[in-house]
Amino acid sequence: MRQAPALDKSGSELDEIPSIAKRLEGSTPQEILRWAVDEYGEELTLSVSFGGAEGMVLLDMLSKISDETWVFTLDTGFLFDETVEFRNRVMERYPSVKFKVIEPEMSVEEQVRRHGPELWSCAPNLCCQIRKIEPQKKWLGNFGAWATGIRRDQTHNRSDTPIVEWDAFFEVAKVAPLAAWSKERVDEYVEENDVPLNPLLSQGYKSIGCEPCTRPVSDGEDYRAGRWADNEKTECGLHVMNGRAGRAVS
Repeated sequence: MRQAPALDKSGSELDEIPSIAKRLEGSTPQEILRWAVDEYGEELTLSVSFGGAEGMVLLDMLSKISDETWVFTLDTGFLFDETVEFRNRVMERYPSVKFKVIEPEMSVEEQVRRHGPELWSCAPNLCCQIRKIEPQKKWLGNFGAWATGIRRDQTHNRSDTPIVEWDAFFEVAKVAPLAAWSKERVDEYVEENDVPLNPLLSQGYKSIGCEPCTRPVSDGEDYRAGRWADNEKTECGLHVMNGRAGRAVS
């Protein structure tokens, strides 16, 4: 098995990231994860939403590579009950993994008092800013690298996702081990390794986020059509930068 390349410590890490990303092309997700674990050690953290298959695949892979890497998940306070229950079952299934549930500093009740009961509807960017972006930024302040399950074929905004890049907003290296994988390859790994999935995925939901902002999708619809339906918003703001998806200012 070809090993992923090591980062040359003799130069600037920031300058080396693009060349490392090119050299990692063609590596398996496991090799990329192993590289990230070896390179960043305790400064690496993996995000898992417990909504899609991608995060679960990376969690399963990571559990076979390292028991020192923190796995974090954002609990916005608006998650489906099924997602929370599933998350709890997964934590029991992977007892050696270090999990951290991140919650916003502002409670749902305080948000309602400040902004009204349906901020997610009238100002979804601000809602994501408060409940997702700010908590994640605070958590990532403790780390040097962030691994995520995004894939290039998920959306137009993600089509040029490199294996590794510098996220200037969160100020960490962002690692996407599954960037080159297709949905079919993800599904194959799930079946081959008996990876558990959110039960909502078998009920017409294809991309699962907060309950008020997520609906099932019909045959023929884009798999993310159920996110922020009837709204121009297509991203929560965690995964895109350089103006491609605005991050609100609270």
